[in-house]
Amino acid sequence: MPTTAMPTTAAIAFTPSASLLGRLLANLDRWLLAYAEATIRNGDVLRCCI
Repeated sequence: MPTTAMPTTAAIAFTPSASLLGRLLANLDRWLLAYAEATIRNGDVLRCCI
């Protein structure tokens, strides 16, 4: 009976840069939205350019 050898190399899955960039932009968007909500809640909204 022939024995099957295990592969000696391991596959490492790297995230694509587009996915990484998307996650970075999503985190930035989440942070900016939380900042804007806190600013509105505190009443510190700028009234210029509206």
